Amino acid sequence: MAKNRNISLLESELYYLISRFLTTGPCRRAAEVLASELQEYQLLPGRLDWLGNEHPRTYEDVVAANRHIAPDHLLRICKQIGPILDKEVPSCVPGVHSLLGSGKQSMLRTAKDCDSVRFQASSYAALHRGRPPERPLNCKKPPHLVKVHRGRELTGVQRYSSINPVSNYERMRLHRRILGHLSAVYCIAFDRTGLRIFTGSDDCLVKIWSSFDGRLHSTLRGHSAEITDLAVNYENTLIAAGSCDKTIRVWCLRTCAPVAVLQGHSGSITSLQFSPFAKGSKRYMLSTGTDATVCFWQWDVNNINFSDRPHKFTERPRPGVQTVCSSFSPGGIFLATGSTDDVIRIYYLGSGSPEKISELHEHTDKVDSIQFCHSGERFVSGSRDGTARIWKLHQRQQWRCILLNMSATLPGAETMSEEESYFKPKVTMVAWDRHDNTVITAVNNHLLKVWNSYTGQLLHILKGHEAEVFVLEPHPFDPRIILSAGHDGNVFIWDLLRGTNTQHYFNMIEGQGHGAVFRLQIHPGWPTLRLHRLPWPSAHLWLRQFQAVREASRPGVLPHRLPTADPGHQWLRAG
Repeated sequence: MAKNRNISLLESELYYLISRFLTTGPCRRAAEVLASELQEYQLLPGRLDWLGNEHPRTYEDVVAANRHIAPDHLLRICKQIGPILDKEVPSCVPGVHSLLGSGKQSMLRTAKDCDSVRFQASSYAALHRGRPPERPLNCKKPPHLVKVHRGRELTGVQRYSSINPVSNYERMRLHRRILGHLSAVYCIAFDRTGLRIFTGSDDCLVKIWSSFDGRLHSTLRGHSAEITDLAVNYENTLIAAGSCDKTIRVWCLRTCAPVAVLQGHSGSITSLQFSPFAKGSKRYMLSTGTDATVCFWQWDVNNINFSDRPHKFTERPRPGVQTVCSSFSPGGIFLATGSTDDVIRIYYLGSGSPEKISELHEHTDKVDSIQFCHSGERFVSGSRDGTARIWKLHQRQQWRCILLNMSATLPGAETMSEEESYFKPKVTMVAWDRHDNTVITAVNNHLLKVWNSYTGQLLHILKGHEAEVFVLEPHPFDPRIILSAGHDGNVFIWDLLRGTNTQHYFNMIEGQGHGAVFRLQIHPGWPTLRLHRLPWPSAHLWLRQFQAVREASRPGVLPHRLPTADPGHQWLRAG
């Protein structure tokens, strides 16, 4: 028998655990050979007699002496290392563990390995295979803007993440608050140029504001009940408003004169959109209502003439059903609607007139959030049944879906408590990032979940809100950024790549508590403007370098002056 080489007890135990692990898998012959060699070379843990002398043991003796060690003991040790290490030295991708990782994902990482490094200025003037180099993951400090632009002058190209790092969003500050409505404001929209902001209020008025200084341009009257939705056409010539008075009113943006009063619903308007689909001079405007009807209003772009009779679809299989959400595909060919009867309905506009082509019955509770992607034939639907589904069009008008279960957790996450296990999750809002690589869902347990839109894999869980979230708005051109807002009065700017919070604003009203935020809107074409609103009649403009955000506030709150970019700006109150 060969002599035992000088090895530590830890090495002997590791050899034994490896052999035990191999016995449960397909490599059982390798396990037998390994067990034989461990015994031959005396690599197994020995035994001590009462005098302290060590004696070799057979493989069977070691197994009998360690009956508490299961064959998968080594595997369970490896699974437990990752979460423990994450608490001491966090990895760059939380919840993702690999024994083969390197750098900040290595199981051997230390705090020194994760220290931030400085990216050399010469690196910005270099190209790797014709592309600018990626910044190291442990390079936390944003690059110097002068060095980045100098590198772009030398190479002709530069990464957007270097020109505008996520840390720049930390500089967003409140720019302006405007008090102009007499009742709560629930609707807000930009025009297509970003020069004007439209607000719809419970005082039955639609107001037009300057996005630069917050001054009132015009007030549009005519509705006799609360404004429920606003829409601006793609030609930037019309604004339409839906109301609880069951009518839709359209005004000319150039003259602010009324263009049409459309009466086709027997209930309140729940959503209103102009279709991006264009065929000659023919255009469509969509409206849905609590009467479960979907109306396509045809109009002519040349003479701004609206048809009095819409193409109407009544989708009420039983009393009480309502159509509550809708979304057009990027080209306007398809329309998806969600209803309280758990059904998603798809309409097609590519033929002579709109037609319903499909009904999807996979959800088991009402569908109250739906959103098409920015490019392609995919949309995501959110339901009160605790699931979201990513739908994709296949051949012969077949829509197939990927299920997103809101009960899913990240690998290595703590087990749910008994109280949490009885909690029924519900989807409150859905959204896509700008490049459609991820889907973001808001859940009624105040969490945001980020999913891979192609595989359905859960990537991040975003924590920070303290109440339900009904607002998700992606950045108009930066796929890394999404904004969220909720009933807790918090507005968060999230980094989707890292799953972290970049900026946070809490809407605290002196003497009134916080103000809930029900909608946040970012201008899709002009990246300098951002807009969000609350169900209160005052408004805030936000500024970060050349970027602004707008919000609306509650009745009865006195506007207070906050730091602005231009001390010459004056506050405005309009009746």
